[in-house]
Amino acid sequence: MSRAYLDHASTSPLRPEARAAMVAALTTVSGDPGRIHEEGLAARVALETAREQLAALFGTRGRSVVFTSSATEAIATAIWGATDRARTRLGGTPTHHVVTAVEHSAVRQSAERSGPVTVVPVNHNGRVDAGAVLAAIRPDTAAVHIQWGNHEVGTVQPVAEVVAGCRERKVLVHIDAAQAAGRIPIAFDDLGADLLSMSGHKLGGPAGTGALLVRRGLRLAPLLLGGDQERARRAGLEPVHSLVGLGAACAALVEQTGRTEETRLDIEVADQWRLTDRLRAGVADISGVHIYGDPTNRLPHLVCLGIEGIEPQGVLLGLDRAGIAAHSGSACSSESLEPSPVLEAMGVDAHRSLRLSVGWSTTDADVDVALVALPPIIARLRSLAVNG
Repeated sequence: MSRAYLDHASTSPLRPEARAAMVAALTTVSGDPGRIHEEGLAARVALETAREQLAALFGTRGRSVVFTSSATEAIATAIWGATDRARTRLGGTPTHHVVTAVEHSAVRQSAERSGPVTVVPVNHNGRVDAGAVLAAIRPDTAAVHIQWGNHEVGTVQPVAEVVAGCRERKVLVHIDAAQAAGRIPIAFDDLGADLLSMSGHKLGGPAGTGALLVRRGLRLAPLLLGGDQERARRAGLEPVHSLVGLGAACAALVEQTGRTEETRLDIEVADQWRLTDRLRAGVADISGVHIYGDPTNRLPHLVCLGIEGIEPQGVLLGLDRAGIAAHSGSACSSESLEPSPVLEAMGVDAHRSLRLSVGWSTTDADVDVALVALPPIIARLRSLAVNG
């Protein structure tokens, strides 16, 4: 039985372009890109090509790209660097960070470790008010952190307004774009943000890759010490073969298709809007099912549902038996024993959610299977709950 993979927000399958590039690199690239012998120079060319490919997707220059092992590392690097910079300015006193109530745990926990944190609340749809974020800035604020789009409900935040306000106040602003990268066009230089973190595996690159984009002219202390790799911004030998795969995935997205000026990204975004619109319309008539997140300010690939009266693990297991991979942010379907902090911040049921997310490999048939399977699964679980 072929399976329907509807968990692209967690990770996307490796794109064929990335796989082919990695296989080729594994057979031709063997040197340390920091060495001046032939093998090292070949590795350097491969690495810098990948850097330029990623930069092209994000509307920036290659020198702004710092490769990391993940978005999590990129986030930690941004927060550490901003904290160190502010401590130097403040003479070593503790520094302050501003986060929204729906930030990923990688942002929240790194910020909390760095000093006092102001958490800005969101509305019922998970969207923050830009004015409230800017009002939380203090004289000792090291950085403001705001995600481009939420990882559970897909709500897009007023990033441009927050960035503009932070620039006026001369406070660093970091954008978590792990969910947005490869889903919507991003022009880092035009946006004017100081820092932006992204994940390779969520857009169809290999796991174990990510990047931090750093505004031109901004100098931050590195998180990892011990070598001068990444222009002394991140120590450790770069995994060239994996980064070649990431670069190829990014290059595939900026390719123009046919005779038009449309890129692969343009086409994939349009397809993802269409597929998630189908999912949203298809569940609208199921009793006790609610769609979470902002109905208009949202990412194209993600639908989050609240399902009244049913624990999510039963729904996920039922979908898995039907050949469908999905996810929930609720406690019983993840490693955490806590309810979803995102849904709690929104004031909705934080224990019973279902997240369906599409991506580059999703087809209409995948959506068809989910829309056929979901109503009887929910009905059966409700019947068991009543009769049990």
